[in-house]
Amino acid sequence: MRRDPLVIVLLLASAALGCAGLGDGGSFRSEPGMARGIVFDDADRDGERSPGERGVEGVRVSNGRHVAVSDRLGRYELPLVDREDTIVFVIKPSGWAPPVDEQGLSRFYYIHKPAGSPPALEHPGVAPTGALPPSIDFALHRQAEPERFRVLVLADPQPYSAEQLDFFARDILPELAGSDAAFGVSLGDLVGDDLALFEPLNAAMGLLGIPWYNVLGNHDINYDASDDRGSDESFERVYGPATYAFAYSGVHFIVLDNVVYDPGSEAEGRGPGYAGGISPEQLQFVHGYLATLPADRRVVLLMHIPLVGEGGHQLPAVQREALFAVLAGHPHTLSFSGHTHLQAQHFLGAEAGNSGAPHHHLNLATASGSWWRGLPDELGIPHTTMRDGTPNGYAVATFEGLDYAVRFKAARRPADYQMNVYAPARVRAADARNTEVLVNVFAGSERSRVELRLTGAPETAKAGAASWIRLEQVERPDPAYAALWKRELDLLGEERASLPGPVPSTHLWSGHLPGDPAPGSYWIEVRSTDLFDQVDTGRRLIRVDP
Repeated sequence: MRRDPLVIVLLLASAALGCAGLGDGGSFRSEPGMARGIVFDDADRDGERSPGERGVEGVRVSNGRHVAVSDRLGRYELPLVDREDTIVFVIKPSGWAPPVDEQGLSRFYYIHKPAGSPPALEHPGVAPTGALPPSIDFALHRQAEPERFRVLVLADPQPYSAEQLDFFARDILPELAGSDAAFGVSLGDLVGDDLALFEPLNAAMGLLGIPWYNVLGNHDINYDASDDRGSDESFERVYGPATYAFAYSGVHFIVLDNVVYDPGSEAEGRGPGYAGGISPEQLQFVHGYLATLPADRRVVLLMHIPLVGEGGHQLPAVQREALFAVLAGHPHTLSFSGHTHLQAQHFLGAEAGNSGAPHHHLNLATASGSWWRGLPDELGIPHTTMRDGTPNGYAVATFEGLDYAVRFKAARRPADYQMNVYAPARVRAADARNTEVLVNVFAGSERSRVELRLTGAPETAKAGAASWIRLEQVERPDPAYAALWKRELDLLGEERASLPGPVPSTHLWSGHLPGDPAPGSYWIEVRSTDLFDQVDTGRRLIRVDP
């Protein structure tokens, strides 16, 4: 079984490189079923090729399987992988940008679907495009891209209704307005099954004024499609290809559609569903793109379903191993996902099918938290805390060359709100050494160092009480969330309560108070240092009685 990924890679090595470009003296071949065109410098930024606008050499163009590279005149050609259904797209190079519409969506693709999407779909797909144009040209214009840049990363906005879209718009978007981020990404589940919400969601996102990239999630597909291939027809109509790539300032981002739709079987009494997965064609695309890049480049994978998880909420082991085999020649990789409505970080090695250096995979907290559930706050917005005790929010990723750092931001909370500290309000001095302190560091990982100490007035503090004590990482339910869930269950009853039950948190730390503190009031101070050397602090007041 472990040979399968290597066999796939060997097969891809020749297939993916079969469309390397035309070369300086090349000419278009005349075979039918070929897409061809020019990547050009759109100097006047009107999206159309005007006289005098020259071709751009060395730009990658793909059909979702093969990767071509434009020649010195900007020309490329690619086979149609399906003469009735192929999307051809340009891969944005560093220092260049495709046209971006008023909603922040990049128009970097051409959909070839002569007959259009199946007409019976509940949510509209792509209108018939007619015959293949003789030249599919892609406009790019130059743009300055600093080496150090930031990216907004949102997982699962997932509104199921106009009311929930309003929750998202009031809870998340205002603090993103005016951001200096180069662009933003939504990691799938853009909406909650109602695909008519794509447009109003995009209109809201467009107000942020930065380019926005989108990943397909399992709640963004057509559940009345007859097969997996047809399940993303509405997504394609609005966003274009579900698997694609782009580069910014030397960092290469690859978006993967890793949701495999299952139409179900009436004979078997099984309704539509989905699972995590990637296809050989996608692996071929990734391999073909990486084959055009130097090994010393940062490669970032963006997906919906995490690489590791439980059951169908992860990639199958053989496909994960195949993906790592494709990535093997590029050691500077990391990946982001959503989907689970939890926050977790993984460093994937041999146990996950990765024979190289550990791969950092961030399964991010979602913008929708617990699916916009929970009692409303004073503004009428559900608290929607996630079942591992993490507040809903988003991440800000900073890149500079090969270096990167990721920062979690809780929605409508101060930027330094990064943890909750749990301890009793009062404790007897004799019981201090047996009193547990729990700390939930929302973006903590196995590479975090979490410590506590007691500090207080000099007359109440004993010598040594201010020494830092290292805490131990544990997995158990967050106590505040467990109490919140129980309280809402008692208040509303099982039929009306909607919060999911608590689960063990992967970012919880445990320790005990230092022994024999003098009676008085103290701060329990907590210090967390993450793998990026970002230091966060938290405090909890405690009273020590005689």
